Amino acid sequence: MMRNLYIFFLLLLVSAGVRSQTAPKDVYAFCYFKGSSADGLHLAASTDGLKWQALKGDSSFLKPAVAKDKLMRDPCIIRGVDGLFHMVWTVSWNDKGIGYASSKDLITWSEQEFLPLMAAEAGTRNTWAPEVTYDAKSKDYMIYWASTITGRYPAADTVAEKGYNHRIYYTTTKDFKQFAPTKLLFDPGFNSIDATILPYGKKFIMFLKDETVKPVQKNIKIAYADKLTGPYKQEGEKITGDYWAEGPTVLQKDKQWIVYFDKYRNHKYGAVTSTDLKTWTDISDQIQLPSGIRHGTVFKITAAEFEKLNAAK
Repeated sequence: MMRNLYIFFLLLLVSAGVRSQTAPKDVYAFCYFKGSSADGLHLAASTDGLKWQALKGDSSFLKPAVAKDKLMRDPCIIRGVDGLFHMVWTVSWNDKGIGYASSKDLITWSEQEFLPLMAAEAGTRNTWAPEVTYDAKSKDYMIYWASTITGRYPAADTVAEKGYNHRIYYTTTKDFKQFAPTKLLFDPGFNSIDATILPYGKKFIMFLKDETVKPVQKNIKIAYADKLTGPYKQEGEKITGDYWAEGPTVLQKDKQWIVYFDKYRNHKYGAVTSTDLKTWTDISDQIQLPSGIRHGTVFKITAAEFEKLNAAK
């Protein structure tokens, strides 16, 4: 009897070991746009964060349908606590709101909505590169983006392109239906866009683009805050090299941070990595991304979700 029980439990352990060895790896998704973005949402996938495979033949998963320009630039997707994927995006070069839609599987999407988040600011020129971060403590989603409000921040950079002088703004929501009044999230003292925020222990870390033209910056910097809604403080020097970079998105893989960005003047993507957020190593020559990929975000999906996306036609 005891010997039979021993054999039974031994078989269970062996079986568990086999399952753990054959368990699927993490799968990461990269949502992005191509060209003018008029064709909509593109998706790629990877298991190692380096080699990315375009899905659906690199054709669109969702065509834009809101705002006068009907664009779908800078898509950001997160998995909500409700199990849905929530996406926001830039709908136009010059508008006072953003696009929003949700999905259970990244294939079938809800009706697209226009969120007029900057409607209360009469001088708003644009609403660019929105992103979403969830705050587990407050149970709020924070949507944030870059806008220029005419006359709000007289530019120290006198050659700012077309007079744009962006700062980062935000709103919060629990359900993507009701939104708190828009507020300023971060004024680092320079023209700034393309913020992306992640939890960092008990703090939050923001990666953003310094848009300054003179003296030229056009690079990615870091800021920290104790709360998701700030205040944020920019610390350290740029983490990117001597090229123009924008649209950072970040993958946390074990103890490694990988920051991907668009080397938009070079018409290719780059990446840097760090384990301490202080010393950064360029790994641009190690990554493979779909041709023509532009500003998007990285997020995690399951192996089953990947298989379904990979089979999409």
